[in-house]
Amino acid sequence: MSRKEEIEQKTWELLGEITEELGIRRVDAEYVKEGGEYYLRCYIDKDGGVQIDDCEAVSRALDPKLDEGDFIPDAYTLEVSSPGLGRQLRRPHDFEFAAGREVELKTFKAVDGKKEFKGNLISSDDAGVTISLPEGEKTFSRKEISSIRLAFDF
Repeated sequence: MSRKEEIEQKTWELLGEITEELGIRRVDAEYVKEGGEYYLRCYIDKDGGVQIDDCEAVSRALDPKLDEGDFIPDAYTLEVSSPGLGRQLRRPHDFEFAAGREVELKTFKAVDGKKEFKGNLISSDDAGVTISLPEGEKTFSRKEISSIRLAFDF
């Protein structure tokens, strides 16, 4: 497990304890470096949507636990927010949540002459993802997928 994955996993576990107490769902935790700065981003959700007060409550509860655990060696900024409409699907519960919903899938290399697909998520497992397309069902291996997220139309 890489250092990044270890930080994300430990944060995920702490986030689970806090969100359970607050009646909120944890969605994701990611540790990224952008422009020379490190960010620990935690995404939460709940029925009816997340409010700023929810983000603040999670942040205030998580911050001292992160300091206590002291497992992040770098200086970082903690951000707690809603995952947004076009959130990436990464964890098994993301795919369960998205089952039957419309997703946008992008591949690293062209598949059948295209790199972008849009359709309803039918199923997913460790090996791949199946979506319904106008021409029928299509299964993509995890290795082919560069990103998959919930689709949204305005």
